[in-house]
Amino acid sequence: MQILVLNNDLMERTVIQQVLQHNGHEILPAEDSDTAMQLLQEGGIRFVIADRTTTDIEEKQFIRRVREANPPYYIYILLITSKVQDLEAVELHSGADDFLHKPIIPFDLKSRVQIAERIIALRDSLTQAKNALEDAALFDPLTNLLNPKAFLALGKGELERARRSQAPLSLIALKVDNLQDIKRQYGEDVGKDVVVLIAQAMREKSRPYDGIGHYQEDTFLIPLPGVIGQDAEKIADRILKGILNADISLLNGTPIPVAVRAGIISTLRVPVSMEIEMLIEKALEALSHAQQTAEDRVFTIFL
Repeated sequence: MQILVLNNDLMERTVIQQVLQHNGHEILPAEDSDTAMQLLQEGGIRFVIADRTTTDIEEKQFIRRVREANPPYYIYILLITSKVQDLEAVELHSGADDFLHKPIIPFDLKSRVQIAERIIALRDSLTQAKNALEDAALFDPLTNLLNPKAFLALGKGELERARRSQAPLSLIALKVDNLQDIKRQYGEDVGKDVVVLIAQAMREKSRPYDGIGHYQEDTFLIPLPGVIGQDAEKIADRILKGILNADISLLNGTPIPVAVRAGIISTLRVPVSMEIEMLIEKALEALSHAQQTAEDRVFTIFL
């Protein structure tokens, strides 16, 4: 682990260096707060040992600056003070994570570093768990596309932006017509694999910034801000061709025939009364028309 050591006492710095290097850590020395901040801004440093009495961290409010910089990971700070009385005076207001008073005893310093390592690892685990929970709240676990709740939130935002800017907006509803037949013939797991492959093909053929939603088991939604009419149909057709050209087959190479259709709702100006649920309903209505028309894979309704 990289450890930034902010200390101007040569003897103390030697003790700290010996303890840290003996335990396999990389030391980055700094003589003042500005140098320390520059090193922190370069990234990678998770642990700081700062001496309160031999450096300018008090005058430069170093710890506060570190906290207010709000790095993408937590930086653990061990503050060294001159005596127990100083420790008691500053511990409530310093913003440091732990404290060590002088003289520096190698065993005590080693113990503090081990505690810091455990706490940093624990914080990382909690952050990962938090991110996983946030992802679970947004993304469908099967396809990693937006789940219905997240898509509704995205759709509302796109709708409002289009309404405020008086810009065109289209919404594609895409459905796998024969998903239930595939599941009956090949099994539930194969059906799930087909959905995953279709989701991958949709991502590959969509614009990078399009938020695709897995709205129902066999139905997907794609908002197209700034797109109307034939341009929306071209995008839908490109996605459908991408799905049909994807290698969707059993392990033995037997191809699985997939039937897909798309319905589009397209408007030059979003009506004042239009809500995202109404827009989705219209897109599903267009999808129903496409399913009833043998020759057309895409059907568009204009508002």
